[in-house]
Amino acid sequence: MIYRRHGRTGEKLSIVGFGGMRFKNIDDRETCVNMVLEAAKSGINYFDTAPKYFGIKSEQTFGDAFKELKKQNIQFYSSTKTFETKEPEIRREIDSQLKRLGLDTIDFYHMWSVTSLDNWKKRKREGILNTFVKLKEEGLIRHICVSSHLIGDDIKELLEENVFEAVLFGYSAYNFSVRQKAFDAIKAYDIGCVVMNPLGGGIIPQNPEIFDFIKKDKNQSIVEAALHFIFAHEKITTALVGFQDLHEIHEAVHAVETYRDIEDSLLEKIKSDATESFGTLCTGCQYCNNCPVEIPIPKFMEAYNHKILYKNDHAISDRLKWHWDITKEIAAICTECGQCEQVCTQHIPIIDRLKDIASM
Repeated sequence: MIYRRHGRTGEKLSIVGFGGMRFKNIDDRETCVNMVLEAAKSGINYFDTAPKYFGIKSEQTFGDAFKELKKQNIQFYSSTKTFETKEPEIRREIDSQLKRLGLDTIDFYHMWSVTSLDNWKKRKREGILNTFVKLKEEGLIRHICVSSHLIGDDIKELLEENVFEAVLFGYSAYNFSVRQKAFDAIKAYDIGCVVMNPLGGGIIPQNPEIFDFIKKDKNQSIVEAALHFIFAHEKITTALVGFQDLHEIHEAVHAVETYRDIEDSLLEKIKSDATESFGTLCTGCQYCNNCPVEIPIPKFMEAYNHKILYKNDHAISDRLKWHWDITKEIAAICTECGQCEQVCTQHIPIIDRLKDIASM
């Protein structure tokens, strides 16, 4: 396993981390716990979860696993998050999280999912920064972190607070172009950097022929190539992979074992071969799944990916019909309230895409 310094925290994290939001069967607690143990024994030491991943079941699963890791004297780092912004609510949440995780302190605690500067300013006014500083002073958390979906230069406003020690943000072989300015800002502040969705939320491995350009040679698997693309950025500490099963853990560990430095010229060629459209793909996070008129927006956006990837409208209609069993007419009932776009982590023009689908 390769370990990197996590910015100014000084911690040494494994180059691959375990994301706890994609377990294949979260109700099979024994299997899920064994996955965490197997990952730890393979050298992975960064484990990330959140209170809304499978409800509270992801945190509970990690809690059971952490208990076993402590028994076996295996070092690990814990990471979780909160959407709460006011001190009483944050304290109630972290108290529950510590109990579920079986810990006295959380290593990396994130202000979860900052999607816009307005969102950030509101949370700041409600006292989230001061509360996090208090939690650190009290020893309930070790490092103050933020999970950001800001693009362009907007993230600088957060980093100028000089409080955050690490950032969790999206970066992959398909969306790097729209995230590059944010990444450059993170590098300039020497902030610890963990990347979410390094495999594009499954988009890259599900479309190997389209993403073939990221492969260094024909013998590479597409997963190896996608992770090697991330590893080649030395300021990225950890690629956070949401594992479904043991096979995916072994696949990621193998990618670490086969990694060799990628020349800058090759890395730039890979980037130049990627089209700008890849930055507009939906990753399926489902934050937009709150439509007041009950349009199944995540399903429509997933289908729209197929238009982008395969460059034809029939790919959308086929996906809607055969995969989701819904009709395009549902998209036409959109009231354009904008609620979905406010929470979209990819800043996708959802309303325009719904119109496009409805007009096909």
